[in-house]
Amino acid sequence: MLIYLTEYLTQYVSGFAVFNYITMRAIMAILTALLISFFIGPAVIRWLIQLKVGQAVRLDGPQTHLVKHGTPTMGGVMILFSVAMAILLWGNLTNHYLLIVTLSMMGFGVIGFVDDYKKVVYKDPNGMRSRTKYFWQSLVGLVTAYSLFAFASLPAETQLLIPYMKDTFITLGAWSIVLSYFVIVGTSNAVNLTDGLDGLAIMPTVMISGALGVFAYLSGHVYFASYLNIPYLPGVGELTIFCAALAGAGLGFLWFNAHPAQVFMGDVGSLAIGAALGTVAVAVKQELVFFIMGGVFVAETLSVILQVGSFKLRKGKRIFLMAPLHHHFEQKGWHESQVIVRFWVVTIILVLIGLASLKLR
Repeated sequence: MLIYLTEYLTQYVSGFAVFNYITMRAIMAILTALLISFFIGPAVIRWLIQLKVGQAVRLDGPQTHLVKHGTPTMGGVMILFSVAMAILLWGNLTNHYLLIVTLSMMGFGVIGFVDDYKKVVYKDPNGMRSRTKYFWQSLVGLVTAYSLFAFASLPAETQLLIPYMKDTFITLGAWSIVLSYFVIVGTSNAVNLTDGLDGLAIMPTVMISGALGVFAYLSGHVYFASYLNIPYLPGVGELTIFCAALAGAGLGFLWFNAHPAQVFMGDVGSLAIGAALGTVAVAVKQELVFFIMGGVFVAETLSVILQVGSFKLRKGKRIFLMAPLHHHFEQKGWHESQVIVRFWVVTIILVLIGLASLKLR
């Protein structure tokens, strides 16, 4: 909303013109989301404690996790609120990319909220039925994927860009809807699986969101896109504001989620931010680069798939000591903080490799 106010004030005070630049609004968005998270965090935690929405801990998991039983969950509402407010203040609300990504995040957030509510309020350990949960994820994912396809006006928006190779892409046409669906829903569930240790999921989210913001800004700038030989997508630069807001809200949440965590994000947070990251990756046409940068999320998901498959096909034999992957390393003797920080380091490396695709061809 403030973008419209600053545009009006520019005719009286030229200095307000600085707020018309995406870079300036991105800085303001990250600071706004960060400060809102800091401000509302203690109140949200107290509210969750009063509601007695404590996290249940797996009894078959690492014994060190038993002390976490009862820690308030559903803290993801803090992230969603902070992002939404930052976008309302600094985003261009007429931009279809920004609206689609924001609504996708909120849609998955509602699904996660219902799932969490069933678990912690109705004391149903299973929460929403898996089939029901997947149905609603698929519905929101398909609507998001189709919306991006429907608004596509350039051939590049329905192509799969091959990173590290010059002028190499696969034309998908309407099949881009299928790809987008799997990226969005898959990432949503991948972040959900990763969110098992204090700060494990949120810091990679911050780093990947920042990198996707770089891709969004460059792809939305005709000169930078031409120089770097990446698809020029008019209007996609506005997603820089979203990525900045998500990074700021994530850092604010990490303040309370760092070990030992005062609050967990719950499905309301993990499903929503996973879908948001996937949707941005699709919008900026960096699906494969996103696959690389989100390597930790990918590894966590594959560990669960392989573990379940091995257990069923090999008559109870397991590949990992425990899945998801972070629990495997805990069972091998790694301290929780070691697992978290090392996974962060891996993500930093993967994000840098992803950003290198801008020049390495």
